[in-house]
Amino acid sequence: MMHTDCLIIGFNDFDFEKTVDMIRGNDPTSGGYRDINLAFLNMQGHPHHAMDILNHVNGWEPRTYHNSDFVWPVVLCLSSYLAKNGFTFDYINLFQHEKDALRDKLEKGGIRTVAITTTLYVVPQPIIEIVQFIRTHNTDVEIVIGGPFISSQAAMLDADGLSELFSYLGGDYYVISSEGEKALCDLLDALKTQKNLADIENIAYRQKDTFVHSTISVERNSLEENPVDYSLFAKEKFGQFLSLRTAKSCPFSCAFCGFPDRAGKYTYLDLAHVERTLDSIKNLGTVNTLTFLDDTFNVPKKRFREIMQLMIDKGYGFKWNSFYRSDHGDEATIDLMQRAGCEGVFLGVESGSDAILEKMNKKSRRKDYLSAIKMFRERDILTHCNLIIGFPGETPDTVAESMSFLEESKSDFYRAQLWFCDPITPVWKQKEELGIENFAFNWSHNTMNCQQATAFVEQMFLEVQNSIWLPQQGFEMWSLFYLQRNGFSREQIKGFLHAFNDGIREKLLIPDQQEPSEQILKNLSYWGRRDGFDHLRGMNNHPPLYAPRTPQTNTALHNNDQFEAFAF
Repeated sequence: MMHTDCLIIGFNDFDFEKTVDMIRGNDPTSGGYRDINLAFLNMQGHPHHAMDILNHVNGWEPRTYHNSDFVWPVVLCLSSYLAKNGFTFDYINLFQHEKDALRDKLEKGGIRTVAITTTLYVVPQPIIEIVQFIRTHNTDVEIVIGGPFISSQAAMLDADGLSELFSYLGGDYYVISSEGEKALCDLLDALKTQKNLADIENIAYRQKDTFVHSTISVERNSLEENPVDYSLFAKEKFGQFLSLRTAKSCPFSCAFCGFPDRAGKYTYLDLAHVERTLDSIKNLGTVNTLTFLDDTFNVPKKRFREIMQLMIDKGYGFKWNSFYRSDHGDEATIDLMQRAGCEGVFLGVESGSDAILEKMNKKSRRKDYLSAIKMFRERDILTHCNLIIGFPGETPDTVAESMSFLEESKSDFYRAQLWFCDPITPVWKQKEELGIENFAFNWSHNTMNCQQATAFVEQMFLEVQNSIWLPQQGFEMWSLFYLQRNGFSREQIKGFLHAFNDGIREKLLIPDQQEPSEQILKNLSYWGRRDGFDHLRGMNNHPPLYAPRTPQTNTALHNNDQFEAFAF
């Protein structure tokens, strides 16, 4: 029998209803639940996020369109690293979508280890679901768990707490590193050749009823020396969409973010290596849309402009989207972005108040974002602004500045999130001075508490008129371009999101009404149905079913008795 050294499992798009129930717990007033409450509607007694409802109104299976319809980046990177170091691999890209294939692989046998990646998980349940599935269909295979969830937990828990977590998750081995590819290879080699596990750095392994933790060191794997080898994968696996990175970490030290400390020194590929990567992707023959995952793609500016010029000169023809630092760009750079195929940027604005931006140690200022958004809009490049509400120093006045920023900038989309108080971020070092008590979504400090901040997020959702709230649970910014490639127009997507957000407004303002009104359902169907919208293409005289929000409308929306008259 042929043996596979490692079967990699990419992403578990954990059951949304279970996620909502888990976050709600016994406290529907908690910050975490009120945050996710802005991302779903209840239909037939069950919560559904926006992409679910889009599928529902078209009569399709729940996962016809979904937010992970591409080869998961960690699968590409980890598989390439294993192959380069002489290990055989197989993979399951999306656990929820490929359970039958995973079951067949497990029951067939020949797999030595399964590696569970943990990108994007903030709770253990998606990991536990995978572990239990594996144990059901193969009791002999060894399970290795690593990635961001494990490394972040290791940064917060002591050895005993970490061992308790590991027992709860149910794995046999854990890689404890912000990267961890080398540790995984060392572990696979030791298991294959029966070497001493104690000699491997950055792992923990089960020994009777506890876990032994090895020496922790810094692992750094060069981007230049470890490129993704796209030739390892069948071309038909890729389709239209691909996510990639040309850099690691971040050169900035925002006070609310612990990523640079975890990820290490900021490094990036030079132009020649970027060109080789883009050439490889072009040669696949199917990819037309790229998402650059670099946290600061346009830093340094000179390199970024060289990449733009490269994409123009070589005529790749990709449409692409990325993060963008507004203080490291200018009109000439944005012109190059347009010519190179950029169709959207994610702006980590975080606050419309310069006072809060300074406290966050952000280098950009309100004027930088306003200027950049105007230039992007003039070039038909979509903008999404992300905001954090409740950072230490936040007051009603600074929240009002953020709301006025959205109205003035007229960014296409935005989302405001409750500040997550993370003990491994720089601001935690000032906890005594700032009066910070507790952490996660349950906190207070000298100028605000989590309940007040959550109320401001909801106020922003209800009152902002000139930008569309992006629900971001199964519907990220990437979804906008994904749906366009699948035949939806920008106008239709925006109309659908307006209709969905009207349903959320109705839920907030009429708490006793459990499910969307008939008019909301009609609006969702009108804007969401592919076959029902085709006849509207090219027509400019059809009115939207939702009404623009005016100051008068907003006032009326707060009066539940008048809601039906003003909501649409």
